[in-house]
Amino acid sequence: MKRAKIVAATLLTVALAVPTATAVAADAYGGGAHAWSPAGGDSGKISVKDNSSDGDPVKAEYYRTESPDTKRTLWNHSGPGTTVTSGDGSRIYKFKACDENYGDPDDCSKWVIP
Repeated sequence: MKRAKIVAATLLTVALAVPTATAVAADAYGGGAHAWSPAGGDSGKISVKDNSSDGDPVKAEYYRTESPDTKRTLWNHSGPGTTVTSGDGSRIYKFKACDENYGDPDDCSKWVIP
């Protein structure tokens, strides 16, 4: 019993001493699209930038922890060199960047986990 208390106390000490994990920034590139999360240091936001001048919009497709079965899409129709950022919400747990190609398959990155 004494050994169990020592192990429990040790585990509690380690848990309190180790800082909680913060969101690590992740990037995804698909065609001319660049998406990243967390955006602005907020794990509930994602940004997508249009790095091409092909006239096609770019988008970030993503999932949030509060609605894990709902794929969301953040569009950037603003043109080359512009960035759009989502509203805040629950943590984004996976996303990808896509360059829209009308009539052809989109150029998308693989899914990224921030």
